[in-house]
Amino acid sequence: MYDHHAPNAAPATGRSLRLIVTGGGTGGHTYPALTAIRTLQARLARSGGSLDVLWVGTDKGLEARVAPAEGIPFKTVATGKVRRSSNPLKMLSPANVKDMARVPLGAAQARSVVADFRPDVVLATGGYVAVPVGLAAKACGRPLVVHEQTVRLGLANKVLAKVAARVAVSSESTIGLLPESARATAVVTGNPVRPEVLAGHPDKAVQAVGLHGFDRSLPTVYVTGGAQGSAQINGLIAQLLPWLLQYANVFHQCGPANVEELAANAAGLPPHLAGRYHLTGFVGPELPDVLALADVVVSRSGAGTLAELTALGKAAVFVPLASSAGNEQAHNARHLQDAGAAAALLGEATPEALHQLISPLLADPHRRADMASRARALGRPDAAERLVDVLLSVAGAV
Repeated sequence: MYDHHAPNAAPATGRSLRLIVTGGGTGGHTYPALTAIRTLQARLARSGGSLDVLWVGTDKGLEARVAPAEGIPFKTVATGKVRRSSNPLKMLSPANVKDMARVPLGAAQARSVVADFRPDVVLATGGYVAVPVGLAAKACGRPLVVHEQTVRLGLANKVLAKVAARVAVSSESTIGLLPESARATAVVTGNPVRPEVLAGHPDKAVQAVGLHGFDRSLPTVYVTGGAQGSAQINGLIAQLLPWLLQYANVFHQCGPANVEELAANAAGLPPHLAGRYHLTGFVGPELPDVLALADVVVSRSGAGTLAELTALGKAAVFVPLASSAGNEQAHNARHLQDAGAAAALLGEATPEALHQLISPLLADPHRRADMASRARALGRPDAAERLVDVLLSVAGAV
């Protein structure tokens, strides 16, 4: 088991390291990988070393945009997505059959990439593309580190856990869900959080965004449905808005396509309440400051969101995305709710149900503080450094 009090491993002076990162498709797999790369680069640079990195992904995943934009060399391999169904006949859909036909090609491409690059270590963060690359690492005798962001294992990581040198997980409760042969290799690192997210300041949010109508004696609720917004969350908040603004300031990130409709909904608010409501389609570099200002966050419950909110120690009300793979978001939300570290809207998502969850938090600052404290106890703000310790250890750099 990992010693959380152990000092960060320092690589040998002047060491250069060759790393293949694979994983992506979504932000949940992509951004932890990017944070790990940046943290490893910084660690090596401090000792006069350097990182030679190659990201292997698919041409359609988010990683195909993120890696080149960050100046990280990128290669693609063919991969197939398995569309899951409880009906075995539906698993034989034309789309599945077509995609599975791509798997042997992807495996051959992945083996060629790994053999040519000769990495000291391979990091797989999940998503379908990670499977051929992770298996190629094993075939080429290169050590593999698997990182799982969620409470339960994704399909790709379930396969790769059996051949990995180390399986880095975000939560103690994941270890019991690993294949038995992989449990001895498990390390609890947490889920890497971008360092800038942890460095926000509430007063900067007020200045940067012009929140001068906010009443700072009231708690601030930050509502977000992710970059595109969530029609479900937007609708719930729109119906609760007149009540909510009597007890809180509301910073509502609604998605660029939804601003007009929600602004029209808020147009009839009395001026003193309207000043407490800030509506925006998108939050950019000011996000860390907005999070610092927030006393309560209403959001989805993806793995990245959980990692950020627990690292920051924020009271949260989660509205899980019902269509997430394997109902993952509901599991994430329930995990935190069971620990008293969040409230979760797990039944029918009605304004009344959301009202019941938010109201006690706005009414009682001690309840908010207790929930925030329990969230912080689950948070791992040093997760990226912990994952880098594992990578260096496995690569033989310590």
